[in-house]
Amino acid sequence: MNHPGIGSLHHVELWVPDLARAITQWGWLLGQLGYARFQDWPAGRSWRLGATYLVIEQSPALTGRDHDRRRPGMNHLAFHAGPRQRVDALAAQGPAHGWTLLFPQAHPYAGGPDHYAAYLANTDGFEVELVASDT
Repeated sequence: MNHPGIGSLHHVELWVPDLARAITQWGWLLGQLGYARFQDWPAGRSWRLGATYLVIEQSPALTGRDHDRRRPGMNHLAFHAGPRQRVDALAAQGPAHGWTLLFPQAHPYAGGPDHYAAYLANTDGFEVELVASDT
């Protein structure tokens, strides 16, 4: 069995206020990026790509209902998304799946003139950066 390298990401767990909505929104995006459904339980779901998986969970231990990417903590997840055309397609399709384009006035160079990416946020305020492979 191939073991991932030391320091590579094992998994990311996001606590969400509405599991059904998160499954719909994250499920669409992760499926588009090549992740496969991995685990299901009453309070959560995960998707896997290679040795890494992403968990969404509506934990009973939540102390609030709102996520604010601008507060201390995680700001966003950045994914390799393929060529520029794929990034553009995901940005265009995102609104139909609960994702809004951030920084539209600077898209697709909101990260700088040499960084082609789409920045999207979902209904719960989680941000993703979809980075083009040809930048």
